[in-house]
This record gives sequence, C-alpha cells and structure tokens, in this order.
Amino acid sequence: MASQRVLIIAFVLLLVVALAGAFLGARHVRQLEERGAELSAQAGEADDRAAAAAARALQAEEAAKSADRDASLALRQAEEDQAARLEAEDARLVAEGDADMARTAAELAQRAADEARADTERMRAERDSEMRRLQEALGNIAETQRTALGLVMNLGEDTINFDTDKAELKPADREVLARIAGVLLTSTGFRIQVFGHTDDVGTVEHNQGLSERRAQSVRDYLIGAGLEEAIVTTKGFGKAKPLMPGTSDAARARNRRVEIGIIDTTVRYSEEARQE
Repeated sequence: MASQRVLIIAFVLLLVVALAGAFLGARHVRQLEERGAELSAQAGEADDRAAAAAARALQAEEAAKSADRDASLALRQAEEDQAARLEAEDARLVAEGDADMARTAAELAQRAADEARADTERMRAERDSEMRRLQEALGNIAETQRTALGLVMNLGEDTINFDTDKAELKPADREVLARIAGVLLTSTGFRIQVFGHTDDVGTVEHNQGLSERRAQSVRDYLIGAGLEEAIVTTKGFGKAKPLMPGTSDAARARNRRVEIGIIDTTVRYSEEARQE
C-alpha cells in the first residue's frame, strides 16, 4: 500500500511537472511569436525606410545628374561667351586699326590736296606774272587784251593789211609777225590759235575760204619763225564776227583782220572760262 501511495504521488508530481512545462512552453512560444511579429513589423518598417531612402537616393542621383548637365551647359555657354568676347575684341581691334588707317589715309590725302592747291596757286601766280609780261611785250606791237584763258592780239589794218580778196603777207606784215614770234619764243606752256576775218563784201562761202587762207598765211610764217607746229592752229570766221558794224570803208578796213589767241596750257581752267 505504501508503495502504491508513493507511485501515485510520483505520478501526480510528474503530471504537475508536465503540465507546468507545457504551460511555460506555450507562454514562451507566444512570447517568441510576439517577438517575431514585432521583429517582422520592424523589418517591414526597415524595408519601408530602406525603400524611401533608395527613392531619395535616386532623386538625389537624378538631381546630381541634372546639376552636372546644368554645370556642363553653363561651362559650355561660358566658353562660348568667352570665345564671343574674344572675337568681338578682335573685331574691335581690327576696326580700330582700319579706322586708324583710314584717318592716316585721309590726312595724307588732305596733305596732298593742300600741297596740290598750293602748287596750283603758285603755278597760277607764276603764269599770271608770265601772261602780264607777254601782254606788255606784245602790247608794244599790237592791241593785246587779257582773257580768261590767256591773251588775244588784234592784228588789224594798222599792223597787218591784206589787199582786197588777198591772203598774201606783205613785207611789213612779216616784220610784225617776226616781232610777235620773237616774244612768244621767250615763253613756254601755251598754244596759239590764229583766227581769220573778212569784211562784208562777197558771199559767205567766198569770205569763209578767204579768212581761212589769211589765218593759214600767218600760221605758216610763225612756224617758219621757230614756233612749234603742233601748238599753232587756225580757224576762219569769214564775215561772221565783225569788230565794227556797217559797210563804210573804215568799218570794212577794221573788219579785215587776223587775231592771235595765246592760250595758257599750264594751268587747268574751268569749263566756264574755256567758253568765254
């Protein structure tokens, strides 16, 4: 009996121990499950934070790439701006050089123009003095007038006296022309025009030819006296330009004449002066 009682007690104790172990094991399991759930929740939060961090990292990377592109564009623009500034500076320097050259050329041209004007004025003064000298010398031989282009000598009846309807020079006429040639040979820079005129007797055609022959007679003598052939020309006016109107003997005698024009070729005259 005693042994049975001991066995029963031992069985009861074992049962109690087993029940206590089962209770403690289930509690531990619940704690582990709770801890696992907590860790799982924490792992999910960690995953969320990691995903958010990865998204932020991606955004940061994109921002960095964008910033890098902006920096590259800014650098390229700066380089282009620098190149443009250098090109503009080169253009400015070239323009300044061109302007300096233009100013220098203008100054040289102005200086040359001033010198040319001075030379022209000096030449005009010299030629004016020469023409005055010729006028005085030729005026001692025949009536000589100053014109815009030079001088005009009027060789009328008191100097050269052609016979009626004749163009031959008389000895006295040759003496006058010799004196004129002697004066002209002392100067240069002119050309000679010999103009023949007649009175009103006869037809226009006849007097035209007569005036041309008279002018030619004077030209031939001047060339024979030493004047260059190339500078002496002739022209006949017939009865178209009388000095004295009318049909009197005095008027006709005055209109039968030869004129010698001495034209200065050294100084360039205006067209208005040439037409006077």
